[in-house]
Amino acid sequence: MTAAGVYSSPPGAATALAPRLGPAWLRLARLYAASRRVPAALALLAGLGVLLWAALHWHWNIAGGNAARQFIPLVIETGAAAVIAVTTYGPFGESERATGQWLPWLRLGAAAALTAAAVGVLAAGASGGYLPGGSLALLRNVAGITGTGLLTAVVAGGAFAWAGPMAYVLVTEVALTGNPTTPWIWPGRPTHDLGAALCATGVFAAGLVFITLRGARVSPASDDAGCARPAGH
Repeated sequence: MTAAGVYSSPPGAATALAPRLGPAWLRLARLYAASRRVPAALALLAGLGVLLWAALHWHWNIAGGNAARQFIPLVIETGAAAVIAVTTYGPFGESERATGQWLPWLRLGAAAALTAAAVGVLAAGASGGYLPGGSLALLRNVAGITGTGLLTAVVAGGAFAWAGPMAYVLVTEVALTGNPTTPWIWPGRPTHDLGAALCATGVFAAGLVFITLRGARVSPASDDAGCARPAGH
């Protein structure tokens, strides 16, 4: 009597299991999304879309001048940007570093996909009534403000990434009362203002580049819980 064959798997077991698990990159993307609370972020973005629809449908922002009419949509757009930015935070650091070259693509894919989802659900919510500036202004605002959140995540960490969009909207609300001319306050510029579009696009592109290459700043405690950063990262 021997132990030969005790640890061998039944014939065909690995073949039957592989299709259910799917490709390695797909499993990794699913785990990355779960660790960054992407499903919860999508639910929050959907809720913000419903909130925008309700605000426009029942004319919550009808009173006051142009700044007052823009206030509620801009706050909702900022909330969406903050939700996206906070998903860059991982409670255990970036354990995906062990996967080698996949981590930058995971960062880029998550940020880009959530931004597209935010624009989509808010554009759907805008069908509830009149949205100042229309869908083009919404796209410009969400992209630009999301960029400020991603840049904040790189500098201050994903857990504090909401601070960038919130600080920007506070500055914008003050500037809107004075009819701003600088393109850096893009929510206050006309829809087809080229300078405002370039500024918003530039901030969003910078946010994507830095979050892809550098990632959100990781605290030493989280770094120890996950995987230590290589030198230079």
